[in-house]
Formats: sequence, structure tokens, C-alpha cells
Amino acid sequence: MKNILIIAAVVGLTACATVKTLPPSTTHVVIEHYGKKSYCKEIPRVYSGFAFNLCKLNGEPSRQENLGSSFNNVPFFIIDGTFSLVADTVVLPYTLYTQSQHGSIEVN
Repeated sequence: MKNILIIAAVVGLTACATVKTLPPSTTHVVIEHYGKKSYCKEIPRVYSGFAFNLCKLNGEPSRQENLGSSFNNVPFFIIDGTFSLVADTVVLPYTLYTQSQHGSIEVN
């Protein structure tokens, strides 16, 4: 039972990249990791949660290794990327429609 609660909490907390980019009113997002901004200029609405996580990796260099928080030595952005990929696949028909109607999402 304890493991199921941990898994549910991880799933609930990690799919936020998809949730953050899903609403059609979203036209701009800020992507940064510990103050380092991303070099991405825009992300498509199709698989936007996964693209959001990839843009976190494409940012200003840091002098020190900083992968952020982790769970069992697996960085959260990898866990979030995995769940975002699944969530993005589930909402694919919706994001295809919003991409054709509203275009891509601007970054920073």
C-alpha cells in the first residue's frame, strides 16, 4: 500500500509539464532550471510536456553539475519526461486540434 501511495504521488507531481502547457490560452511559458533560462524560442503544442522537459536541458551552461531533485538517484526531469510523454500521447487528438488553431507556444 505504501508503494502505491508513493507511485501515485510521483505520478501526480511529475506530469506538471503537460498540465502547464495544455490549456489553449497558454501562449507563453518560462522555462528555466535554477535560474538558467532555456535557449528554446518556442515549443509545439503536440507533445508539449515532453518538449518542455527537453528545453530544460537546452539552457545556459552552469559551472557546477546540477540535476535538481532526484528520486532513488533518478533526476525528476527524467521521471517527469516519461510521464509527460505518456500524458501527451493520451491528449494527442486535443493537442493536434489546438496546434492547428493556436500555433506553437512561445518560450521565455
